[in-house]
Formats: sequence, structure tokens, C-alpha cells
Amino acid sequence: WSRRTCPRARTERVASSADRAHAHSHAHEHGHTHRAGRSLRIALALNATFLVVEVLGGLAFHSLALLADGVHMVSDVVALGIAAAAAALALRPPTDRHTYGFGRAEIVAATLNAVVLLLASTAIVVAAISRLGTPVQVHGGGVIAVAAVGLVVNVASALVLARDAASNLNVRAALWHMVGDALGSVAALVAGVAVVVWHANWVDPVASIVVTGLVVVGGWRVLRDAISVLLDAVPAHLDRGAVVETILAEPGVTAAHHLHLWTIGTGDVALSAHVVLDGERTLHDAQELAERVKHRLDHEYGITHSTIEVECHPCGADDH
Repeated sequence: WSRRTCPRARTERVASSADRAHAHSHAHEHGHTHRAGRSLRIALALNATFLVVEVLGGLAFHSLALLADGVHMVSDVVALGIAAAAAALALRPPTDRHTYGFGRAEIVAATLNAVVLLLASTAIVVAAISRLGTPVQVHGGGVIAVAAVGLVVNVASALVLARDAASNLNVRAALWHMVGDALGSVAALVAGVAVVVWHANWVDPVASIVVTGLVVVGGWRVLRDAISVLLDAVPAHLDRGAVVETILAEPGVTAAHHLHLWTIGTGDVALSAHVVLDGERTLHDAQELAERVKHRLDHEYGITHSTIEVECHPCGADDH
């Protein structure tokens, strides 16, 4: 057979092209990961430093608003640490024991973080309610100073993260943490101004309850999303029916069944499915069609790990 018509030669050319494309994509992703990791480390350093300042300020000035915002910032620091660790782990290749890599480590850590966050928030609310009956003298000037510095840190961190938020889900989540913490700093500023101008010490515990409410909402969302990942639920941003329709829209595909969608790590979506092809196809043709389906799933839905089992007729109901 000539090289022009030999199926093996055509397969080698397809494989070589796919290898080059995969290598280019891998290098491109690593470049994004390195840059995202650097942004996350900068934001982590800024927030960890200010966390110490805010907690000490809350204790020194008797401000529950500052302490509540400090609790929120703990969640931000932990979230940034998780995201930075995930960026570092993403550069490590899978192993024989961890064939999917180490993406689930950050999901487990996020679950623990959310539980601790909710418990700490409960303690802040209990303390704030007790202060509503017997307000404590708050040093408004100190609260304003610390909260103003915190707002600057939050905005600076958000600007650093915003550069990579569009292309990296970890960074995008960390950016939203910074936005939430900026709101907490604004609440602490309001409490400080109220104390200085109107001597309204009761505003401080009220502001702490408002900030804690933001923390509880964020913590619950983190916990809910982490549990969904651990239970291998279909990612919230994907419609399973739409994915099936996309597979069926590929010429040559007549049916798709036993389709599963789940998240390996943060934003790393996997799929497995049985796809029925029309007619009697060679192994080479079937493989090429499966590769087209995988490319389409990656392009339209960002599904980066697809396992397609091609069939010439549907398997029996008892086979799965």
C-alpha cells in the first residue's frame, strides 16, 4: 500500500498532529497556571499580613465589626492559599496512584474551611447580640484607620487577581472573595464613623452581624459546591441534556447513553459516555469520530477529560 492510502500511515499523521496540538495546549495551560499562581501568591501575602493587623486592631479597639471582618478575611486567606496550592499542584503530572492528579485535595480543604467559617460566624453573631443589650465603648478612630487600610488591601488584591480571572476559575473564585471582603471593610468603616460622629456604639455589633451574614452566605455556598463535587454531581453550569444533544448533533452519531458528568477538581470537568455510530465503520473511522466529539465537548463546554466508548449498536440494558 502507498503511504497516501495506507490506514496506518493516516493514523500516524493524525496522531502526530494530535500530539503537537496537545503539547501546545499543555504549554499554554502551564503558562496561564504559572501566571495565575503568581497573582494568587501576591494576593495571599497582602491579605495574610493585613489579617494579623485587623485582628489585633479589633481586640485593641474593642470592635466586633473588625473581628467579624477578620473572620471573613480568614476565609479569604484560606481560599487564596487553597487556590495557590491548586495552581502549584496543577503543574504536577498524575501518578500511578493518583491517575487524575491532585485536584480533589482543594475540595476537601474547602469543605473543612467552610465548616470552620460557619462555626466562627456563629460565635461572632452570639457575641454581637449580647452587645446590643450592653454596648461596649468602641474606639471609632482606630476602627476607621484599620478598616480603611483593609479596603485598600482588598481593592489592590482584586486588581491583581482581575488580570487572570477570565481564564482561571480558581482566580475568579478568589476575586469574588476579595469583593466580599471589601464590602466587609466598608461596613467596618460605617461603624467607625457612626461611633466618632454620633457616639453610636450599637452600630458596631449591628455592622458585625451584617458582615457575618455575608460570610455565612459565602461559607454555605462553598460547602454546598464542595459537597456536590465530592458526590460527583453534574457541574451546576452544565446542562446534561444539552451535552447529549451536542453529541447527537455530530454527523455519524445515532445515540448516546450511559453519560456521566462530574468535576475532578475546581473547574476540571470529566465525561464518560457510550456513543452509537451509524453503519459499519473501521476502527480508524470510529476513533476519528470520537475525537471530533471530544473536541466539540471541549470547545463548547470546557469538558477537558472525555472518555467515549463507541458502539455499532446499543449495548443491553443489563450491561451497565
